[in-house]
Amino acid sequence: MTNPFFDESPLPYELPPFADIRDEHFREAFEAGFAEQLAEIATITSDPAPASFDNTIAPLEASGQTLSRVEHVFWNKQSSDSNDTTNALELEFALRFAAHADAIRLDPALAARIEGVYETLGTASAAELSPEEIYLVERYHDEFGRAGAGLADDDKQRLRELNAELSTLQTRFEKNLLADTNDLAVVVDDVAELDGLSDDEIAGLASAAADRGLDGKYLITLVLFTGHPLLASLTNRDLRARVMSASRARGSRGGDNDNRQVLLDIVRLRAERAALLGFPSHAAYVTAGETAGSPDAVDALLSRLAPPAARNARAEQADLEALAGQDPAFSGPVEAHDWAFYTEKVRTSTYAFDATQMRPYFEAERVLRDGVFFAAGSLYGLQFAERPDLVGYHPEARVFEVTSSSGEPVGLYLLDLYTRDSKRGGAWMNPLVSQSALLHPYPVVVNNLNVSKPPAGSPTLLTLDEVTTLFHEFGHALHGLVARVAYPHFSGTNVFRDFVEFPSQVNEMWMMWPEVLANYAKHYETGTPMPSELVAKLTAAEGFNQGFETSEYLAAALLDQKWHALSADEADGLTSVDDVAAFEAAALASVGLDNPAVPTRYSSAYFAHTFSGGYDAGYYSYIWSEVLDADTVQWFEENGGLTREGGGRFRQRLLGVGGSKDPLEAYRDFRGRDAEVAPLLARRRLQ
Repeated sequence: MTNPFFDESPLPYELPPFADIRDEHFREAFEAGFAEQLAEIATITSDPAPASFDNTIAPLEASGQTLSRVEHVFWNKQSSDSNDTTNALELEFALRFAAHADAIRLDPALAARIEGVYETLGTASAAELSPEEIYLVERYHDEFGRAGAGLADDDKQRLRELNAELSTLQTRFEKNLLADTNDLAVVVDDVAELDGLSDDEIAGLASAAADRGLDGKYLITLVLFTGHPLLASLTNRDLRARVMSASRARGSRGGDNDNRQVLLDIVRLRAERAALLGFPSHAAYVTAGETAGSPDAVDALLSRLAPPAARNARAEQADLEALAGQDPAFSGPVEAHDWAFYTEKVRTSTYAFDATQMRPYFEAERVLRDGVFFAAGSLYGLQFAERPDLVGYHPEARVFEVTSSSGEPVGLYLLDLYTRDSKRGGAWMNPLVSQSALLHPYPVVVNNLNVSKPPAGSPTLLTLDEVTTLFHEFGHALHGLVARVAYPHFSGTNVFRDFVEFPSQVNEMWMMWPEVLANYAKHYETGTPMPSELVAKLTAAEGFNQGFETSEYLAAALLDQKWHALSADEADGLTSVDDVAAFEAAALASVGLDNPAVPTRYSSAYFAHTFSGGYDAGYYSYIWSEVLDADTVQWFEENGGLTREGGGRFRQRLLGVGGSKDPLEAYRDFRGRDAEVAPLLARRRLQ
């Protein structure tokens, strides 16, 4: 049988041939891909001609196509539909992935050729290069330098060892978390305990239990962050406490899935690697390659926001305490598992707004087609047609063809909406084919969410937060779909990490834009529009709970920074798993975000973003990007809102350039100036 990864896919838009791909194909394709790319690198480095863009950078960009095809499919599978076979393969190959990357980045001959091309910039021999090509040379020069290309041989060997160990540990952290998340799902025996939930929600929990062979019971599966959407509705305080306790216990209760020693080892090795590369900490190493530039810049923003956020959370807590105190059955202070429940009660009493009233107007298919797709069409002229003839990687992964208003091809979009045990928590976008003029003219991207699947025949009704998430993740998808670059290094979302959340956060604005909301927010049974008074109540209540939401996020962002601000010596001093909780408590107390009722959005042992998800020392990126996002929302409000003219400017000057331009320069090109922080402060009530 021919391995389907060995040739370009014959399917439209080079969609991977999922119907032909089997788990046994991955190993062979990885082995072949490693060998193929190293041979291509050897061809580059053995070229006797002086290094140039055409004989060094361009072939480097074109190398590794077999490996790229299999990696795109494999990593998407591991996040969305893993199994025992692929999990074992990932653990087995973790060292190989790290070693292969190092074989390229630490190749002295290749680094010398990149240096040679870099030195020609500004000379007559580089006069023919395009701005994107010049920027590509500069990026390679910086990235190889930061990767350790200039180290002595002994230091390179130690760096290889560190990278290999870290690759294995990060994989282990993710696998432990997925297993513990599944193990700690809360089983409910008596439906009476589910008081406060809708019939559809209860039916969904029964279906989830049945899927695990727990007929007659109800299963509350855990989400990635500390809280849970159902906490806002469950009247049973003991059950709320069970759900919160299970969530917070992940990765820190002993046994095979305990992540505490894993994360301590990760922190220690990252700190040692940073020192080897000449940086005082891992945070310094990471931010030097982002728009922030330094941990000091990150700390300046986070420290400015933390005190007013904590102050606002305390004021909100006082409102919750006052309301809870009116209930004779309530005893003790409002705790973390109570916050969402009493927040909804305060919203109801103060603003006459109940978020659950909106769910009947958020039927998933209508939100997708008449909301998400409608906004993209209004702004960018994009059209979406489902392609049931094209097979996705899972029966629940739907395939849509994306074209321009004139019918020109744009790419493919896949949506995988529902949660399952084989899918990690959270929501995300992955590329399956990355666009570049050099290799692949059109992109293929996928969005994954974790919406609970209703019983057969019942509608999928989304919460307000799930609608926000869908618009957010589709913003990433748009970035991947409409960027048009010459070289794969800059494809789609391949931008600085503290810029990548900017387009996705901007796209959230359209979910509540009057023209968009009116088009999709219709009752799933009657088709009647969402009442204007309900929208008005939501708008009036928007500022409430911003203290909590900002505080829980900032606590996680600052915790991430604290772990990665450690020097190598400081990291070596943390030797016991008990140090994890102590370090976390001290870190949060140091910035005034240690309110027990407002836990960090992610505690260390299940902080996948920073210990396995590529956001190490970078979780600040969301609020960093939100400065640009809030400033951009202001621009759209001042320039006509949902228009093709405004959308065209944003697409051409920001989304369309991918990573082929310095992101802050691209922002200035769009906005006409640098972003201002005032719109963010107003949005989050931090003034």
